[in-house]
Amino acid sequence: MRALIGHTVPTIDLMHVLSVGLNHTTAPIAVRERAAVAAEHLNDALSDIAQLAEIEEATILSTCNRTEVYCQVPEGGVNIVSQWLCDFHQLQRDEVAPYLYALPDQDAVRHAFRVASGLDSMVIGEPQILGQMKTAFATAHKNGNTGKVLNRLFQHTFSVAKEVRTSTHIGSHAVSVAYAAVALSKQIFSDIAQQTVLLIGAGETIELTCRHLYAQGVRDIIVANRTLARAEGLAKEFGASVISLHELPTRLPDADMVFSSTASTLPILGKGAFESALKKRRNKPMFVVDLAVPRDVETEVGDLNNVYLYTVDDLNQVVTENLKSRQDAAIEAEKIVEEHTLNFMHWFENLQSIPTIRQLRDRTSQITQHELASAQRRLAAGEDPATILEHFAHSLSRKFMHHPTESLRQKHDEALLLATRELFGLDKKNNK
Repeated sequence: MRALIGHTVPTIDLMHVLSVGLNHTTAPIAVRERAAVAAEHLNDALSDIAQLAEIEEATILSTCNRTEVYCQVPEGGVNIVSQWLCDFHQLQRDEVAPYLYALPDQDAVRHAFRVASGLDSMVIGEPQILGQMKTAFATAHKNGNTGKVLNRLFQHTFSVAKEVRTSTHIGSHAVSVAYAAVALSKQIFSDIAQQTVLLIGAGETIELTCRHLYAQGVRDIIVANRTLARAEGLAKEFGASVISLHELPTRLPDADMVFSSTASTLPILGKGAFESALKKRRNKPMFVVDLAVPRDVETEVGDLNNVYLYTVDDLNQVVTENLKSRQDAAIEAEKIVEEHTLNFMHWFENLQSIPTIRQLRDRTSQITQHELASAQRRLAAGEDPATILEHFAHSLSRKFMHHPTESLRQKHDEALLLATRELFGLDKKNNK
């Protein structure tokens, strides 16, 4: 988008693909959780952003590690989208602005492809984000927030992610935030298989965590969730017991390890609950991983003796160790992403030219039909055909070239001259 890099082109009002957001590399968790759009509020957010006349299409992706708006906007759309993000969350602009990125056109397309392929995740190659993107797009599409451009972009995005996973080894190892959390627990306990685990939530992150724990030999698992039916499906597969969130205070003392990832907008476990649990455990240590954004566990819990509290931001060290096996695959994946970015931009730029081409053809047809009608009238009046043809050809070429030649004479614009030579196949070296 030219507005982002200091250029202005007042002649044609082109639309642009834009991605505005923040993620784990640009913003701390305290900022990300304030900008997050909870699943139950996503429809409201899509309806709200659709009220902005300048935004023709929009999709909102919000996970524990990022909140991003993908949209089609006119020149200057960055300010519109970033202001909407602040207004929707009732945030001051200066609270969010330092952490926001705004990626225009080719950069936005490349970013979408990299995110879906796991190249922009905390753990390279992490597959969970692809499903989250598919859900985000499906919701926006169902709500009527997408059109020709975003429909094409996201379908292309999903194809790129599939190619990356089938053509490279980026997903060959079980590495994810959930995996990193379990790996961290192995650094705390000598034998995690002997520990009692409490899982809070029943979404994809908790399911992945449960699978990794089970693979490490953990069998004493408790699943707590607001909806028991959903937790029971997970419990049945892994032989876990199920409790409601209301039972947490009574069962928390049993847990050696706690992994939490719910969609709650407020903490569900506070300092008091852990103080009570520690007392009943006679201060036996507890390992707690809060994988939710916004956080499920109050930060003050980390101040307690014998409670080892980690958030998603604390997993960076474990994540870094797990990246080594994926570096070569990431290089291959970047090449695939770049190739498809250029392909999409070629389609998008062609799409942008269609209105101009259509108007040019319409104008050409109008001039031709007008001159042809004049020639036919003269033929019907018995005038000399050769004279009429000569006049027809001369008048047609003169009217075709009138506006272009007048523009070239009046504007004295070198770029316009070069563009004219390109359009009409003239010798670019001879400008005399």
